[in-house]
Amino acid sequence: MRNKFSVALLVASFAMCSGAFASNDSGQPVPDSGSASAPAVASRPEGPSFSHRPGVAFKTSLLGFGGDFAVPVTRRSNVRFGFSAFNYSRGFDKDGVSYSGKLGLSSVQALYDIFPFGGGFHLSPGALLYNGNQLSGKASVPGGQSFSLGGTDYISDPTNPLSGNGKMVFSKAGPMFLLGWGNIARRSERHFGMTFDIGAVYQGVPRTTLSFAGRACDSFGLNCTEVSSDPTFQSNVLSEQAKINHSASPARFFPVISLGFGYKF
Repeated sequence: MRNKFSVALLVASFAMCSGAFASNDSGQPVPDSGSASAPAVASRPEGPSFSHRPGVAFKTSLLGFGGDFAVPVTRRSNVRFGFSAFNYSRGFDKDGVSYSGKLGLSSVQALYDIFPFGGGFHLSPGALLYNGNQLSGKASVPGGQSFSLGGTDYISDPTNPLSGNGKMVFSKAGPMFLLGWGNIARRSERHFGMTFDIGAVYQGVPRTTLSFAGRACDSFGLNCTEVSSDPTFQSNVLSEQAKINHSASPARFFPVISLGFGYKF
């Protein structure tokens, strides 16, 4: 009787102990559903998000002094807008005619900066949205002085000396392409930086206009006529314009070298 009681007690004790665990498929004990759950695995922090903060820059270039404003579009591209302006005056003589010349530079640019390697090196196709670059001047020939126009020699009439105006202009818009280093809308946390660009603008074939007033005489100082109504003199003016346009034709490709100092917001 005592042996039967001992066996029953042993079976009951085993049943109570085994109820605290549940068996998995491999037969290994696992905690009961009522026990505390294991702590969740911490997720990895995400990388830095893409920043769309714009940047500005002060720049100096062969197009003049100005500034740029850039806005990121993708992780490897910006849209950049800029302007430049500069004025310079100088007098010079050509074929006996004295010119008081003025170089006026003014332009507005739009560029799409592409960073193919993700660093500072960029390729920047774009355009001059407005091209106000021009060369203008006033012309004068003292009375009694000889000068040449269109291959013909004249003498300025002492009683009504020759005077005039001239201007050289280009297309009001044109394509441009730059390459360089630097990014004023950089993706890093740095706020200050530098940019360098080199390239060219196609601004079209130069167009020169000349107009004169006063009287001009032949090479002997005779046969003085009013130049505004002299067809021969006006034909020589057109010939002179064509000669100037041909000499200035390389200016249709205007070189651009630019250095900028930028700040990213």
